[in-house]
Amino acid sequence: MRLRIPFAMTALAAGLLSAAQANADSVDLTMYYPVSVGGALTDVVDNLVEEFESEHPEINVEAIYAGNYDDTRVRAMSAMEAGDTPQLSVMFSIDLYELLEQNAIVAFDDLVETDEEREWLDSFYPGLMENGQLDGKTYGIPFQRSTIVLFWNKDAFEAAGLDPETPPENWEEMAEMAATVREASNGEQWGVMVPSTGYPYWMFQAFAFQNGHRLMSEDGTEVYFDDPAAIEALEYWVSLATEHDAMPDGTIEWGTLRQNFIEQSTAMMWHTTGNLTAVRSEADFDFGVAMLPMKTQRGSPTGGGNFYIFEDASEEEQRAAMTFIRWMTAPERAAAWSIETGYMGVSPAAYETEALRDYVEEFAPAAVARDQLEHGTAELSTYQGGRVRRALDNAVQAALTGQMSPEEALSQAQQEADGVLRRYAR
Repeated sequence: MRLRIPFAMTALAAGLLSAAQANADSVDLTMYYPVSVGGALTDVVDNLVEEFESEHPEINVEAIYAGNYDDTRVRAMSAMEAGDTPQLSVMFSIDLYELLEQNAIVAFDDLVETDEEREWLDSFYPGLMENGQLDGKTYGIPFQRSTIVLFWNKDAFEAAGLDPETPPENWEEMAEMAATVREASNGEQWGVMVPSTGYPYWMFQAFAFQNGHRLMSEDGTEVYFDDPAAIEALEYWVSLATEHDAMPDGTIEWGTLRQNFIEQSTAMMWHTTGNLTAVRSEADFDFGVAMLPMKTQRGSPTGGGNFYIFEDASEEEQRAAMTFIRWMTAPERAAAWSIETGYMGVSPAAYETEALRDYVEEFAPAAVARDQLEHGTAELSTYQGGRVRRALDNAVQAALTGQMSPEEALSQAQQEADGVLRRYAR
């Protein structure tokens, strides 16, 4: 007698077998990523990963929050040295030289196979690609990318007799407006705060570039910290406290500055656009966002993190990692990421999506960082980047705390950087 198995049971068995087979054939990826701004960005990343896995059941992604950008680089490199290299990571766009020196990453040009993939590689804003490319090859794909923007409290401006709709256009106006706010508040509110911990070199690079000066060579082998234009830029930053009484003396914390602005301790702040959505949700006053003020020109260095794929990953893992990165940077996801965080949509196509187009129409500040790309420059990036940036960070802080004059501090930083970079001279 032949046993007849109901169709539903047969289908169930087949489904289970198929699921088991799919699970056996799946590719497992580990990705470290940083968070350097406020807000629940880990939740946003987790939700995106969950959505990706539902659409690509053959790829499993373990997304591991690893601290700030420096923490993430250290953790990824330590894992590589221990023989447990992740397949991909989001790290500083300026980590490129160090990663290449360690033979840690692979060029995306060597992974793309189709015309569609090549078009994707060419789809990003050129200004966001500068820190991820070298010698004609692309090693980093833009993800959580930013420029520095000016946030200002319109209510504080109005209370000080300033036009609440008009932010400062240049250095002179920023100093004057900031001093006016300070005086009108009887010393209860600072006029402006520029963070000098976390990433002091980044803020200083903005000042220097606004004064018409680039801090480094395109090949990452030289820096120009002690140029007169750079010294003048640091002198202006220091003067906001010492001459104009518009900014607190000493250092200003990166990590708490957004809260200082929310609590109205300062009427203006320079910070990453990555804080935009958090400020919008937390501020109980009317605020604006503008491009940074200029001296001889407008300008901000780009910033933030890129996707990298590691050399030690298998070919199958590298292909799966690129599938994930393509999905994460697709216009719809880039638009959603920008809306959720304040980071830029990394491609023109992201701003052509209905979601981000409508969002920018409703909330114009969401377009400021993108528009500032026209006046952008690559972030400070060199060989031995950590040591070089540390020398500049120390110089900036020494000048702001009055330990050294801007000229003395930058001269010392130049000497230290020259010593580090001497062996890379071409």
